[in-house]
Amino acid sequence: MVSIVQNVAIDCADPYELARFWSQVTGCPLNPEDEPGDPEAQVMLPEGPVLHFNRVPEAKTVKNRIHLCLRPETTREREVEWLLGLGATLVADHRRPDGSGWAILADPEGNEFCVLRSASDRAATPH
Repeated sequence: MVSIVQNVAIDCADPYELARFWSQVTGCPLNPEDEPGDPEAQVMLPEGPVLHFNRVPEAKTVKNRIHLCLRPETTREREVEWLLGLGATLVADHRRPDGSGWAILADPEGNEFCVLRSASDRAATPH
């Protein structure tokens, strides 16, 4: 027997607004039934699980035990700059001078996520 991952649940204070951020990040639409103020909202990814945002009363206080890792279509550097412009913040920078590594960012509610190297970044560096 196996189980299928239906969604990745992300706790937050404002599900609709955080889902809008992630909709921009992924280029995927919100569930058409979601509206501002709803206790839950979803980003409908074309493959795999849905990103499901649900309102919780408590604020985030510690590092995520699970997080999303993004592999951009553009370069990692351009993606990091674009995400910062959308409202993400840089948490930790693990990018190395040889082009390897990753950047850890946080979404507008503080949930960490990684930006990995793109295919073109990986092709340009041996690591």
